[in-house]
Amino acid sequence: MIGPVIAAGANNLPYSIPIHPNLVHLTLGLFIVAIGFDIVGALFPLEKRVFKFLAIPATRSNLFDVGWYNMVAAAIITFFTVAAGFYEILMADMSAEGVSDWGLGFKDTMIWHGLGGVLILTMIVVMSIWRGFQRYVWRQDRARQVQWSYLLVGLLVFALMFAQGTLGAHLGGEFGVHVTADQLLRSGASPNQL
Repeated sequence: MIGPVIAAGANNLPYSIPIHPNLVHLTLGLFIVAIGFDIVGALFPLEKRVFKFLAIPATRSNLFDVGWYNMVAAAIITFFTVAAGFYEILMADMSAEGVSDWGLGFKDTMIWHGLGGVLILTMIVVMSIWRGFQRYVWRQDRARQVQWSYLLVGLLVFALMFAQGTLGAHLGGEFGVHVTADQLLRSGASPNQL
């Protein structure tokens, strides 16, 4: 006997709700907070008066701490996000037809979304390493812990995340990939059965 067969749920997954979309939002939140706090830290001399006026006890080093720890967490979580995405797309129904708003078919959208995920994972890991060098080696004794070029690349990654998210939204919204209610309705079951 090979082992017990795991019953597939509405999404053809061995669990009822897809994991990838939840991890995507965790990755996004961690990365956005990391870059956002580093931008606020870099602009701290300009914003110091605002913090003082609002009686917010912020220090520049604390802002950079938040940026650093969120970037490290984003790099770790993104490995799981990409892994879950590849696992779940392998379990997807490949018979989806039609084209997305961008004129791509299901398989092309899936391939571009997968490649984009790997690219963003790579960029987040590289940015985490770059951020670590800035924090502990290159800019250790400077008030501004991050380089402007680092922040600019972070904003570029935001744009890539937007494109990546749009491809993922096409997979779910236009092709019905791993949208639980959509899959249940297509199979004739009730979405209320969860």
